Amino acid sequence: MAASLLFPLGHCCTKRPSIDHPMQSRNIANQTMEMQCSTIEPAHKTIRIDEDRKNSILVNRRSAIKLFVAMSGLPLEPLDTLGANAALPPEQKPRLCDEACEKELENVPMVTTESGLQYKDIKIGNGPNPPVGFQVAANYVAMVSSGQIFDSSLEKGQPYIFRVGSGQVIKGLDEGILGMKTGGKRRLYIPGSLAFPKGLNSAPGRPRVAPSSPVIFDVSLEYIPGLEVDEE
Repeated sequence: MAASLLFPLGHCCTKRPSIDHPMQSRNIANQTMEMQCSTIEPAHKTIRIDEDRKNSILVNRRSAIKLFVAMSGLPLEPLDTLGANAALPPEQKPRLCDEACEKELENVPMVTTESGLQYKDIKIGNGPNPPVGFQVAANYVAMVSSGQIFDSSLEKGQPYIFRVGSGQVIKGLDEGILGMKTGGKRRLYIPGSLAFPKGLNSAPGRPRVAPSSPVIFDVSLEYIPGLEVDEE
């Protein structure tokens, strides 16, 4: 009884296997190792499960990001593409006076009329002056004082035809073209009083013309319909 108090209950009832032969001990040891190995999960299976879990987490994260981007309306373009688009230079709009012309224009004297209109002749034409009330065909590039274009006949692909001196265009443009010869080009510096007293709402992406603000017109007098036929 004293011996049984030194061990947990039931331990005294356990019988140790008797080993009568060396081969029997080897079989018992093999059985013990087989039981232990059967309870251990292979290492390669554990690694594969961990990799599957990581891949599952990555897929879930990517799906969540795509869902967020789709709901927010952001473009699903690669960052390289967005960077390339951001680096593109602004679209070059056609002008009547290029960079070389601008440099030459710095040395051209400014002419100021009694109404306050100012102009510089880029090129003096060799044709007739338009009579008041006659139709003229002219190309123009209209700019605000900063040089931004708000309207242009060059972008429309054809000259603008109107009756000069009859109030069909702003006063500064009427006066500026009446003093030109066919084939000539001129830059008009039109004060606010001769431009748009009520302002002008331009097309999307173009600067708005504020009421009574000065504007700049580059104009070229292309031809005078009918007048050239009469002279022939």
